[in-house]
Amino acid sequence: MKTKEFLSLLNENGNKELVFDYNKGALVGANYHLTEVKNIIVDSVDCGAGTDFWKETIVQLWESPDELDKTRYMSVSKALQILNRVNGIKPMELEAELKIEYSNANFHTAQLFIDGYDIFEDRLLVKLAVEKTD
Repeated sequence: MKTKEFLSLLNENGNKELVFDYNKGALVGANYHLTEVKNIIVDSVDCGAGTDFWKETIVQLWESPDELDKTRYMSVSKALQILNRVNGIKPMELEAELKIEYSNANFHTAQLFIDGYDIFEDRLLVKLAVEKTD
């Protein structure tokens, strides 16, 4: 999903909780924070001397150990407010692919791509998946 598509999805669902499913039914804890937004430029050479170039937006999630008892997820509007503030400081590349960086004690650190989403009355569930090496 492109950065602009993600921002548009958030804009359309501001009154909901923002929930991330990082591994087919395993949810990021309600104690998560958006801790960093990275504008990444990849300028690479592969093993066959082929070159490639692309940009990515990476949003990092972190679960606060001080908020383990938290049951309400961050609102979509709060996440959008954070991303808009970041965009005002370091503009995001709207055409770049957006990935979510996440880990916990049971799941390795990974940059996950958005594999889909479900919209419910009270929440926006963003489904993440590991991208295979290509």
